[in-house]
Amino acid sequence: MSSIFDSLTPSETQRVRLAGTPLKLPEGWSPIGEQTPADKAYILTSGEVSVRRDGTEIARLGAGQVMGEAAIVNRTLRTATLVALTPLEVIHFTKERLEELMADIPAFAQALDDAARERHGDA
Repeated sequence: MSSIFDSLTPSETQRVRLAGTPLKLPEGWSPIGEQTPADKAYILTSGEVSVRRDGTEIARLGAGQVMGEAAIVNRTLRTATLVALTPLEVIHFTKERLEELMADIPAFAQALDDAARERHGDA
């Protein structure tokens, strides 16, 4: 399971981490719902999430993975619902903040684009 930070320098990783808001989310929480606007994204720092489409699990995400980026990158509605399988620690980003980071850090933009393309292929 690769991390969104794998292709970033330590300095870029630090900039991304500091640009977001750390949050703790409870088990069972659904931070993103299918067919909702692309207004936020998260980087998962600990815990596990179930990715569900039409109520069926299609993937699981863990630490270092990004959630919610595909709809922002592709400018679409959400294509899946996320459900916390464990308590989560995440870094929350507004759509605007994520877009600023993508403009400022090309390697981060590429990592998000790659993650979105990989997930879009699952659609």
